[in-house]
Amino acid sequence: MSARRVVVHPDADVLAQATASRLLTRLLDLQSVHAPVHVVLTGGTVGIKVLADVAAHPVRDAVDWGTVHLWWGDDRFVPAGHPDRNVQQAREALLDHLPTLPHENVHTIPAARPDDPGFTQDDAAREYASELARFAAPGESTPQFDVLMLGMGPDHHVASLFPGRPELEVVGVATTAVVDSPKPPPLRVSLTFDAIRSAREVWIVAAGAEKAAGVHAGLSGASVTESPVAGATGQDLTLWLVDAAAAAEAGAGEHG
Repeated sequence: MSARRVVVHPDADVLAQATASRLLTRLLDLQSVHAPVHVVLTGGTVGIKVLADVAAHPVRDAVDWGTVHLWWGDDRFVPAGHPDRNVQQAREALLDHLPTLPHENVHTIPAARPDDPGFTQDDAAREYASELARFAAPGESTPQFDVLMLGMGPDHHVASLFPGRPELEVVGVATTAVVDSPKPPPLRVSLTFDAIRSAREVWIVAAGAEKAAGVHAGLSGASVTESPVAGATGQDLTLWLVDAAAAAEAGAGEHG
């Protein structure tokens, strides 16, 4: 049965630093029992700050990055190198600082191709699904994600799964294309809830008073249609890592 924990930190900076430490410790623990390790990264202000704090952490080089595979929960369907791309922000914050991380262990969601306008977000979703399946056990559509990190928007969205959108209902596949996203840019590719819920651990990282209603909704069992974050759960653990402002309406949690 999946467990749920809520850990509250004083502010966004401490939250990011503590999450970076937690992630590195978890990677070291996981590597003591199996390899490879599969981790899904997230974007957003706090998510990228976590990666920058990992890059600066004294424990960073204790991790065997050669056995870590990195994936993304979603990305914007814009050209490679575009500043809106989650992977581009992750490269600048962390990946470019990891000389021992093999290029082939970084599994990016395909970008738009300006020289090939026939390549659509649907094609990108299918390609990403194929890459996920390549590392999956027989009969599964994704690798066994050890840790899957998610940010949360003020509208309670996670990955690129937005309230009231048809992508919330996509089942039986690991990825979905997103058209006309309510948050620009409009074209995206996202993991589905099937893929998210396959992870051993789902970590939801949220900071700021504008996230308080979403944290409360997610913890109180709100409708996934109205609050997609409520549907983001892990097989073994769903870990809410929030700051005090985001936890203000939740009224529970450990304080870090």
